[in-house]
Amino acid sequence: MLKKLVFLGMGGTIAGTAQSMADNVGYKAAQKGVEQLLEAIPTLRAALGDLQPKTEQVAQVDSKDMGWSHWRALAFRAQQYLESSDVAALVITHGTDTLEETAFFLSQVLAPALIARKPVVLTCAMRPASSMSPDGPQNVLDAVAVARSDRAAGVLVVCAGAVHAARAVQKVHPYRLNAFDSGDGGPLGFVEEGVVRWRHSAADGYSPAQAFSLEHLSDDQWPRVEIVMNFAGASGAVVRALVATPAQGDPPVRGIVVAGTGNGSIHEDLEAALRDAQHIGVRIVRATRCPQGAVVPGSAPLELPHSDGLSPVKARIALMLDLMQ
Repeated sequence: MLKKLVFLGMGGTIAGTAQSMADNVGYKAAQKGVEQLLEAIPTLRAALGDLQPKTEQVAQVDSKDMGWSHWRALAFRAQQYLESSDVAALVITHGTDTLEETAFFLSQVLAPALIARKPVVLTCAMRPASSMSPDGPQNVLDAVAVARSDRAAGVLVVCAGAVHAARAVQKVHPYRLNAFDSGDGGPLGFVEEGVVRWRHSAADGYSPAQAFSLEHLSDDQWPRVEIVMNFAGASGAVVRALVATPAQGDPPVRGIVVAGTGNGSIHEDLEAALRDAQHIGVRIVRATRCPQGAVVPGSAPLELPHSDGLSPVKARIALMLDLMQ
């Protein structure tokens, strides 16, 4: 029986179209289905080798509009496919704007034992499918090469020939094709002419989460966790507004991630407001707005909890998932 490589479509720029082939910014995302995308790659069949492709359109959305319902649907479908004995790996086509968030989310909720031997590879494009020179087809081929590698593990992101770990990857550029970066550690590897040159073990790029039951991912609104940023002249006004009685129909704030300056430093007025929020039961996590490095925790007993190296957006996801459990 041939093993399957499952392609799950989520929309994004890779599936976008514009009226002109020369327009790489004025397009509408999520216009083509994943099956259409694959049909437009003539060398895909050869790249798959002995794997049989299977496609499913889980969502069709511009990734800036990604929401809880999309993540929940993707997590459940991914888990179901991973549990199937005839599935070897998953490739997910996704928009770039929130790709790092989806990748990290999946790395935390999918069964660690499954993704340790069946990689989940997210890929994308910075140019729409209608572009004169779209980057999506090559990214898909590179994702297939990674998915087929016997050294691939966990949730990975492939873009512009680089392989990134879900925990480390960040979008760092709004336009260029190599828009993603992995900070201090750099990419896990590179795809060159269909062959993956691993620089680090993929297993080193992710730390499997504790077992997380997907049943915690309810249909209802997930715990509300907001992000605030420190900057010159920052005050606690935003935090005080967030913890005030919510407007009718809005859920109360359960957590706040603060993107601090430098080593997670916070303006004194903002910090006072955060401590007041913490005192009334709002969970606070301190990250840094710096694109590289991590908050180095101090020894002060009243120090706000730090994000364990996660970026603010990923710290928000981790806190939401923790609140769910």
